[in-house]
Amino acid sequence: MDVLNNLLHQTAFANGSLDWRSYVMILVAFVFLYLAIKKGYEPLLLVPIAFGMLLVNIYPPIMEKNGLLSFFFQLDEWSILPSLIFLGVGAMTDFGPLIANPKSFLLGAAAQFGIFGAYLLAIIMGFNGKAAAAISIIGGADGPTSIFLAGKLGQVDLMGPIAVAAYSYMSLVPIIQPPIMKLLTTEKERKVKMEQLRPVSKLERILFPIVVTTVVCMILPSTAPLVGMLMLGNLFKESGVVGQLAETASNALMYIVVILLGTSVGAKTSGANFLNVDTLKIVVLGLCAFAVGTASGVLLGKVMCKLSGGKINPLIGSAGVSAVPMAARVSQKVGSEADPTNFLLMHAMGPNVAGVIGTAVAAGVFMAIFGIF
Repeated sequence: MDVLNNLLHQTAFANGSLDWRSYVMILVAFVFLYLAIKKGYEPLLLVPIAFGMLLVNIYPPIMEKNGLLSFFFQLDEWSILPSLIFLGVGAMTDFGPLIANPKSFLLGAAAQFGIFGAYLLAIIMGFNGKAAAAISIIGGADGPTSIFLAGKLGQVDLMGPIAVAAYSYMSLVPIIQPPIMKLLTTEKERKVKMEQLRPVSKLERILFPIVVTTVVCMILPSTAPLVGMLMLGNLFKESGVVGQLAETASNALMYIVVILLGTSVGAKTSGANFLNVDTLKIVVLGLCAFAVGTASGVLLGKVMCKLSGGKINPLIGSAGVSAVPMAARVSQKVGSEADPTNFLLMHAMGPNVAGVIGTAVAAGVFMAIFGIF
């Protein structure tokens, strides 16, 4: 009877570790798994996040001191995993469209307006400066940068909601962006066909990561962990002399880091810590920032369309958020709906990769504002 009694009290139902909030978060984890597996919404991100969410709400000690996922999360706090993610992204990214059309930098910069708008709105809603800055980066739809900045600004308690919101919006780009894009553009603008991009030489591709690292990190040294790793990964790819390193960074290492980062982020969403008013505010602020960033990119695209005599399709401006390459694919999809012969993907990749750099720079600006090095 003692053995049976011990077994009974070890269950999650009887030991008092679960309350209604835990059950709500378990249901949310199931929804995320459904979206990832059935609907295919960024499964590489949502599956580990959702499973980490499921584990911590069934067995909270897994995230407490010396718990398995607490060690994973320590790597987030130390900015190791976000920086390694950027290394892998760089090794997979083709900066050719951005090099061929430098004006794409403007569209990538325009999409960052959502970040700074959300920062002011977060201040109005009662968050302190550092918390507001950490929350506002969600507008870039860049999970690693959100985690990186939250850690640097000491907002560890908010890191779970911020990261989940950022990765959720990254996954939901195909749902959130098209209505905004269609609302702000005419059918004629969506049908604009752009000229083929010029070929980019190997020398340009090699010099680009070196020059960007030098310029950006000289101006904002605090961005070195993100921008530096992004450009190092790209240099691995473009130099052509370290193929093994490029292959490792973009495949094995990238997937290992995604597992560790995703499950640890999901494990920060225990019901007791996640279901509160601040989390709701963060989700709303993140959505506002993302929507404003998308709209800002499209509106600048409309201006550039006018100034170029109708040679630039405004839809590519929406790709200025740094959800690579999903945002560029959405630009292509909306453009092809207006004209099936329209091919915008490579043109949209320019603002898309510019947005990655822009979000990292925005994070560096916030760290500079608060004296974080």
